[in-house]
Amino acid sequence: MKKAILYINQFFAGIGGEEEADHVPEIREGLVGPAMLLDQISDTEVTHTIICGDNFIGSNEEEAVEKILGFLEDKEFDIFFAGPAFQAGRYGNACGVIGKAVKEEFGVPVISSMNEENPGVDMFKKDIYIFPGGHSAAKMKDDMTQMAEFGNKILNGEGPLSADDEGYYVRGIRHQVWPEDGESAADRAVEMLLKKVNGEEFESELPIPKIDRVDIASSIGDLGEATIALATSGGIVPVDNPDNIQSASATRWGRYSVEGMDKLENREADAFKTIHAGYDPAAADADPNVCVPLDALRAYEKEGRIGKIHEYFYTTVGTGTTEAEAARMGQEMVEYMKNEGVDAVILTST
Repeated sequence: MKKAILYINQFFAGIGGEEEADHVPEIREGLVGPAMLLDQISDTEVTHTIICGDNFIGSNEEEAVEKILGFLEDKEFDIFFAGPAFQAGRYGNACGVIGKAVKEEFGVPVISSMNEENPGVDMFKKDIYIFPGGHSAAKMKDDMTQMAEFGNKILNGEGPLSADDEGYYVRGIRHQVWPEDGESAADRAVEMLLKKVNGEEFESELPIPKIDRVDIASSIGDLGEATIALATSGGIVPVDNPDNIQSASATRWGRYSVEGMDKLENREADAFKTIHAGYDPAAADADPNVCVPLDALRAYEKEGRIGKIHEYFYTTVGTGTTEAEAARMGQEMVEYMKNEGVDAVILTST
């Protein structure tokens, strides 16, 4: 029987959530968490499960990859699975980083699954096979089944076929294929041209991806005269979260006055905290300025290195937030900034 290995993060290994996100890489013989499901529905024997904390690989990528490749040096395996990662961005990145490294080092097929909003899709779809997945672990069985069935086809010599035929994300990799009917490229091109001229539907064999192009903003002539705003996706809000911004998959945002403040406080009547569910909140709750650096920017203002700080900062939560919602909220924030004479924005994350 063919052998497989699965990569998962600390959460799905049952080790813990955000408090265990720095968990160092480890390999366990046998089935851990989702590996039990994969072993049931795959034609392979899942011999080992690799586990690593999302924060650890995000902050120590080279070390994590080196450790995990070291774990695999003396292991026999025919295919490697990672995830599913759903909409979790750090998990998707980890699956892609490890998957790409395993493919390059050992030359085995690597299969994962991620929601279309997961940044790991665009980062790694050219390197490994990634299937569209659900938003959350509620879709674990469906997503894992899709991964396993595709793995079965590859190991049984039945694939892979094209992304359209198999269902994985388009990878931008071209293969020469001979049509079963033997129709030449010239004939097919003329047929498409005639359909286009006649206003009929046709499908190009070379689709051009649509890219959201953003023009580069003009430079600021004199920072000493500029009004600078602060914005963050780190979820910093007044302690009562007056706009009820969600801690994940946000659809709301807020703007809050910093007029007369030298820094954001965490214990005063107008205290601030983070409501972000995607990282350990301890540091940001202890000092909100690590996410919204009002204290540092205020020092620049006093030194005359910038003209002034805009009287409001703008905030939402990034984790799980779709690109469409993020774009909408960004546009709404910018309208306020433009109307109030902001020249530039410092955008911080987590």
